[in-house]
Amino acid sequence: MSEWRLRRHPHWAPCPGPVVAVVMDGVGIGRRDQGDAVWLARTPTLDRLETGAWLPLIAHGTAMGLPSDNDMGNSEVGHNVLGAGRTFEQGALLVQSAIASRALFAGEAWTWVAGPSAADAGALHFIGLLSDGNVHSHQDHLHAMLREARAMGCQRVYCHVLLDGRDVHPTSAHTYIESLEAELSRLRAEGFDYRIASGGGRMVTTMDRYEADWSIVERGWKAHVLGHGRGFPSAAAAVESYRAERPGLGDQNLPEFVVVDQASSSPVGPIRDGDGVVFFNFRGDRALEMTRAFVDDQFASFDRVRRPAVRFVGMMQYDGDLRLPPRYLVTPPAIDGTMGQLLAESGLHQVACAETQKYGHVTYFWNGNRSGRFDPSLEEYIEVASDRLPFDERPEMKAAEVTDAVIGSLRGPTPPAFVRLNYANGDMVGHTGDLAATIAAIEAVDTGLGRLLAEVEKLGGAAIVTADHGNADQMFRLDSKTDTYSETPLTSHSLNAVPLFLFEPQGARRLSPLPGASLGNVASTALELLGFEAPAGYLPSLLERP
Repeated sequence: MSEWRLRRHPHWAPCPGPVVAVVMDGVGIGRRDQGDAVWLARTPTLDRLETGAWLPLIAHGTAMGLPSDNDMGNSEVGHNVLGAGRTFEQGALLVQSAIASRALFAGEAWTWVAGPSAADAGALHFIGLLSDGNVHSHQDHLHAMLREARAMGCQRVYCHVLLDGRDVHPTSAHTYIESLEAELSRLRAEGFDYRIASGGGRMVTTMDRYEADWSIVERGWKAHVLGHGRGFPSAAAAVESYRAERPGLGDQNLPEFVVVDQASSSPVGPIRDGDGVVFFNFRGDRALEMTRAFVDDQFASFDRVRRPAVRFVGMMQYDGDLRLPPRYLVTPPAIDGTMGQLLAESGLHQVACAETQKYGHVTYFWNGNRSGRFDPSLEEYIEVASDRLPFDERPEMKAAEVTDAVIGSLRGPTPPAFVRLNYANGDMVGHTGDLAATIAAIEAVDTGLGRLLAEVEKLGGAAIVTADHGNADQMFRLDSKTDTYSETPLTSHSLNAVPLFLFEPQGARRLSPLPGASLGNVASTALELLGFEAPAGYLPSLLERP
């Protein structure tokens, strides 16, 4: 048992039926104009909710534990905060602090992978997302580690760069490649071999998540480790060639590539026995699978051909329960006393449901970066398998199936007291930059939500409907000088607030706006609907006081 406890609320009786928390992933509050897919969509359910109790919530920046208010929210951080009821320093801020204080470089893991004895053993490799999106990684972290590797005497260092185009401008890869090449050039001028060795777009190379498509990880393995793939004299040449061959292709979907030596036509930096490997993404969901390929003795998800004996570290530990990777550079936030934990310890039956793309968010991230159940007898986790098609080709994704699964649980022999679910459409389709497809995605969510709320009403329950961050609410980039849209799609998250709707047909409770209200206030709100007082340390409930 934890030190945290739930106590019955002295004034609020529990809702007669189930309490359902709906996360409409990537559905923020936009400008209600031609660039806002949420506003452009036909959404009778959301329109009806807007006539009742609702208010906006902050879902980005320092309110989410991120370094600054210019940092967009993301699904990992959003679900951490939703489940914990309070804010913690998150990955980007933790890494930034560890580098600034030099704690990262003083740690045992860094010395092990890049220290004097390691420097004599082989090459040092960095794998990760090359951008300043600050959602999965930041290029400044890589640059700082490169300079430190040089200071420690590492003779050969190779970068395996994953191109973004999702959390940043869709065709901005050249900007980050040029910046990295300038850094590497300075280090080479001192007589060291520091180069980009391989790469590819993040959606087709290495950065899969939750076992949705292991072929993505396999392509990365072949490029980074085996040195197999289409060869180019440089990363910039690879990007230019792919764009010329397939005009309009965004960075996130550029095929994998290998940088080859001009004289020998051999790959410049495949990963070999005795090398060190740093996966410099701080966010875990798209780093965990490649981590398993390196460290799992029983790995069988694809044929690795050869598994080099390397010293592998992650920027952070991507799964605390599985202890993957065993060594990491920065300790992740320790999140205890989450809502899921407290409800399990109070004996309440819970259900968590999402399709594969967001399944880890309503389980692992919601539970404070914990992959197991707190009490298997009281928790039902439902994963609906995602399609393996481009999201803009099937924008409805699995919204209907997620709705069916939750309704099935609500009608089951032991109906849950609390349900949390995620509709992935607004985020995953929004990331494609396709406005028409994203409108269709929002309409699919609205349809599923309407069916779900009808069931909640029948059971005398309540629902809180919110989002983890914005995305579909802003589909084009804004010109900061004119405050008008450009023609360039915005494939990243937005900085917009998200809605919090209260649906309680059989109750008269309302929401009370609080200054700075954020996703961190949602857990207390849900607990009060369940008839509990929020524990000390949680941000306050947004229910109007009795």
